[in-house]
Amino acid sequence: MPRLAIIGMGKMGRAIEQMARDRGFEVVARIGKGDGVSRQSLNGAEVAVEFTTPMSAPGNVRSALEAGCPIVVGTTGWDAKRPEVERLALDRNGALLIAPNFSPGIAAFGELIKAAARALRTLPGFDAHLIETHHTAKKDAPSGTATNLEQLAAAEWGSAIPITSVRIGSVPGTHEFLFDAPFEQIRLQHVTRDRRVFAEGALHAARWLIGRQGVFSMHDVLTG
Repeated sequence: MPRLAIIGMGKMGRAIEQMARDRGFEVVARIGKGDGVSRQSLNGAEVAVEFTTPMSAPGNVRSALEAGCPIVVGTTGWDAKRPEVERLALDRNGALLIAPNFSPGIAAFGELIKAAARALRTLPGFDAHLIETHHTAKKDAPSGTATNLEQLAAAEWGSAIPITSVRIGSVPGTHEFLFDAPFEQIRLQHVTRDRRVFAEGALHAARWLIGRQGVFSMHDVLTG
C-alpha cells in the first residue's frame, strides 16, 4: 500500500482520508492547520496530497519538495507563486502535480466547451459567458476550475469570455457555459454532486505520481 500524507484536514482532506484505505493507500501523516510540513511530519510518505489555502499552499509545497516527497496539489488561488515552486520541483528532480479540479467529468467538459466555442465563433450573433457557483467558504473567485475552463474556451473563441462567480450555501461546484444568440441559446453544464469525486481523482493522481519526476497536470494523468 502506498504511504500517503494528507496536508490540510478540511473537508477535502477528510474526504480523502475516508476513501484512502479503500483505494489502497496507507495514511501515515495527517498535517492540519498550524502543523509544519517537514521530512519528520511527512513520516515516510511516498506521496502527499495538499488541500489548504492560497496563503499556505506555496510553503507547504516547497517544504514537501525539499523533503523529497512527491506532491499533488488541489489548492487554487496562488498562481503568482507557481512559477518559482515549479522551478524548485524541476531543480530538485521532484514530482509536482497541480490541478484546479480532479473530476474526470470536468476534463471531458473542457473538451465539449472547446468544440462548442470553435463551432460557434464564426456564426453571427452568438455571445459567450461562464457562470460558476460554489459554496460560501470558497476562497477564490473565479474558481481555479472556471479560470482554466475559460482559458480553454477563449483559445477557440478568439477572445476572453466573461465569468460570473456565485457563492452560496454548500454547493460543491457547478460550471455552466452559455452561448446566446437573439433567437436561440446553448447551455453546457457540469454539476458536481459530491466532493468525493475530487477525493477519488486526487488519490488516482497521487498513485500515478509516485516514481515520476517533473511538473504535471490532470491532463497528463488522464492521457498518460
